[in-house]
Amino acid sequence: MPKPKSTSEILKKRARKEKGGFGRFITRFAIWGTCFIVVSGVLGILGAYFFLSQDLPKISSLTDYHPAVITTVYSDDLKKIAEFYKERRKVIPLSEMPQMLIEAFVAAEDARFYKHRGVDLLSIIRAFFKNIEAGAIVQGGSTITQQVTKSFFLTPEKSYTRKLREAILAYRIDKAFNKEEILYLYLNQIYLGHGAYGVEAAAENYFAKSARSLNLAECAMLAGLPQAPSRYSPFRHPEKAKQRQIYVLNRMVAEDYITNIQATEAINTLLDIKPRRNLYLEGVPFFTEHIRRYIE
Repeated sequence: MPKPKSTSEILKKRARKEKGGFGRFITRFAIWGTCFIVVSGVLGILGAYFFLSQDLPKISSLTDYHPAVITTVYSDDLKKIAEFYKERRKVIPLSEMPQMLIEAFVAAEDARFYKHRGVDLLSIIRAFFKNIEAGAIVQGGSTITQQVTKSFFLTPEKSYTRKLREAILAYRIDKAFNKEEILYLYLNQIYLGHGAYGVEAAAENYFAKSARSLNLAECAMLAGLPQAPSRYSPFRHPEKAKQRQIYVLNRMVAEDYITNIQATEAINTLLDIKPRRNLYLEGVPFFTEHIRRYIE
């Protein structure tokens, strides 16, 4: 016959059962709690998405891009004597922009432009930790697509709500347009200082030439302007503009767009930067003012 169990053994076995039951309860509670948190989080994100999506602008307007451009007045011997504009802009296709100009902007502003879907979470996280380390906002996480969104559709206010709306629109734009179309909008729309909008007007502003004629040093100089056109103005702050140009060239090397030798040559290239002449004031201002009023 089996030896009868002692009272202590019976109590230990009962305690083990109770402990096992409590452990299973804790495990189930943790699983259900995790599921609840995940589901609540997903529902919260969806709710925020639908809330922020209300009254967002229609991105279809970008398919018919016809911004205000420069009106030029010529004399009877075909000399340019005046320009009228609200925003000094000349729209040109990507085919008239040097490839190194496009690469300079991509390297400086959004190195992962061809990899993300309008919003780059890796850049946002990296910028977040950089800003914490510096104790100030020293780096942003905006992509080129987000800059297009901000330029066309949203106000420049700094708020989390606007940033989230910007991200939603950027994602939609990336789905609706290819990368070349987005670059076309960006490079023609962006403000580059001293009244110049787009790379063609900026090339004329700073170098008195068309964008297609820019060399690598000039391309890098322009690509350094979007972050702060006034702070890096080649006219007013040539030293800071040079530092920014070097940064862009180093970014191009890092992204394998150019070699170290090409970057060094560009850094050592002397740039002839002259303020653009104001034809309206230098030429025949009284007559051209009559024309401006007549046209308006």
